[in-house]
Amino acid sequence: MRADHASFACGAALGFLGDLATGDPRRGHPVAAFGRAALAAERRLWRDHRGYGALHTVLCAGGAAAGAALLTRAGRAVAGRHRADIALTAAATWAVLGGTTLGREARAVGGALAAGDVEAARERLPHLCGRDPQALDAQAIARAVVESVAENTSDAVVGALVWGAVAGVPGLVAFRAVNTLDAMVGHKSPRYRRFGWAAARLDDVAGWPGARLTAVLATVAGPDPRGARRAWRRDGRRHPSPNAGPVEASFAGALGVRLGGTLAYAGRVEHRPVMGDGRAVRTADIDRAVRLSRRVGALALLTSVTARLVVGRVLSDRGGVPGGPGERRGKR
Repeated sequence: MRADHASFACGAALGFLGDLATGDPRRGHPVAAFGRAALAAERRLWRDHRGYGALHTVLCAGGAAAGAALLTRAGRAVAGRHRADIALTAAATWAVLGGTTLGREARAVGGALAAGDVEAARERLPHLCGRDPQALDAQAIARAVVESVAENTSDAVVGALVWGAVAGVPGLVAFRAVNTLDAMVGHKSPRYRRFGWAAARLDDVAGWPGARLTAVLATVAGPDPRGARRAWRRDGRRHPSPNAGPVEASFAGALGVRLGGTLAYAGRVEHRPVMGDGRAVRTADIDRAVRLSRRVGALALLTSVTARLVVGRVLSDRGGVPGGPGERRGKR
């Protein structure tokens, strides 16, 4: 048991370093392949009905998790448990994490804004979020980027590591599958209001622990821990998303800026509560948000690996506690 947890720690660290070094490939990314499969399933299953949407979610997310579990079992049969677990965990961690690409895209938009090329910034913004870029000026684009960095730090880094610590390779894959489905069908457009309901609700549940850990780590790692804690407690619940709220509020407080407000998304205008009581977002805050995101990601890796190792030690030592199985075996 203890070796299994050490294998996860080693594999997760290797996968994290792989993402740090290379980011996402331009072609052939496993998440893109999953997206194509989910889209093909949607073409066959789509109905304006929650039940069909739930079936689509179960087939896609459940199929991804089951496939990861079968691959893990097959790898152990071929290469041995320890080697297979390290290799598959490293590969899965690299595939599901998106922290490096997130920072790269955010800085590309920030660079265009710094150069005064708002049109180029608008062209790059869809790589980060689904807002209507033509409705945004330079300051609104900068705010959108900072909010996207905050939210995706939880979705593309911390949440995956949390579920990897809980359930290994199937946990890593299942979380990213659920998060991808939510991005594809979980928004409140007329087509997906019912069909995407199950994916959106499952993503809320799966993202809950990662979002809270992200808020904690942003508070710890940010330049203003007190401000982050205050904004999180005061403003986190006001956001329409139960998971984006704590994350964006903690980032706003940590960076000393205001997030939220009016935005155009998916053909509609939303007026979201303002989070944080600092100044308006500036272009330079994009780079500050990316640096905070990287610190949070590194701390999330350390936290997840440590938790997995501690749990493994506790479980393996249970045989030695008074009245435990080990003591009873020793008396026979």
